[in-house]
Amino acid sequence: MRRFPRPPLAGAEIGRVAFTVRALPAVHPVAFVFDGDEIVFRAAAGSTLAAATRHAVIGFQVDRIDPDTRTGWTVLGIGESYEVVESQRLHRLATMMPVPWVAGRDGHVIAIPLRLLHGRRLERLAAADRPRPPQNAHRA
Repeated sequence: MRRFPRPPLAGAEIGRVAFTVRALPAVHPVAFVFDGDEIVFRAAAGSTLAAATRHAVIGFQVDRIDPDTRTGWTVLGIGESYEVVESQRLHRLATMMPVPWVAGRDGHVIAIPLRLLHGRRLERLAAADRPRPPQNAHRA
């Protein structure tokens, strides 16, 4: 498995899982943990999220953006998801994962081994680089 540099996920608790339902895009927020090269989250038993994310190529995005300073980062990971069923790993993950925000979201533990990872830092533009409003725009 390819080892990726660890994304800047410190302090991030919520990410978004992007998947398809009946060939249409869907995005759900989830509480997650980064475990090795995998993103791991819980899904409710019988949910659309649980059904759509098992053995499917899905995306996961997480970011931290400060609107006041216009700085931050965003990361998008892509991989084929699977349900974690090995009891020792489930026990270990249970000690690492955040408490679900919604009751009943602990029926399945889904992992996404990252095959592609894209990210970028958002940096504040220097005053000289900021777009300027048009001057003396003439209307016909």
